[in-house]
Amino acid sequence: MAKLIYAAITSLDGYVADENGKFDWAEPDEEVHAFVNDLERPIGTYLYGRRMYEVMAGWETMHTLPGQSPVTLDFAAIWQSADKIVYSTTLETVSSARTRIERVFDAEAVRRMKASAERDLSVGGPGLAAEAIRAGLVDECHLFLSPIIVGGGNPALPGDVRVKLELLDERRFGNGVVHLHYRTRA
Repeated sequence: MAKLIYAAITSLDGYVADENGKFDWAEPDEEVHAFVNDLERPIGTYLYGRRMYEVMAGWETMHTLPGQSPVTLDFAAIWQSADKIVYSTTLETVSSARTRIERVFDAEAVRRMKASAERDLSVGGPGLAAEAIRAGLVDECHLFLSPIIVGGGNPALPGDVRVKLELLDERRFGNGVVHLHYRTRA
């Protein structure tokens, strides 16, 4: 069975974006980005909410922009080669290949996807991830803690759920980012 993985770059106080919706502090440097690329390589399907999809859709054409680093081009290729499902009641069309829209998040459909998938799935965006966490669908979490406190905003993790975790790995990067890799426990 494939795993459903939630990965997020967060502030030290647990936010993916500050109160103004800004997340410029979360841009990974080359070392972190190369590590993220290796984590993303096994992903066959990305599950996104509308807002996260709109942020990520830029990767569809990133390779056409001049001056991109090899690590950026590598991520663009990884992202483009995966399937994408966007959960949205308002999005009319998508701007990337291998992408479809679903109007509602159906936990049972995701369970079936996990059971039949040959490659792992990733859930992106804290709102959709919260639904998947509440439904007991998330198998692993990769949190990248950035050395910044933003004081509020969009939380990376839901506040109304309790899930036991087992630490599988940790890594400290030269820029002060810390990666924590957890598996959910029953």
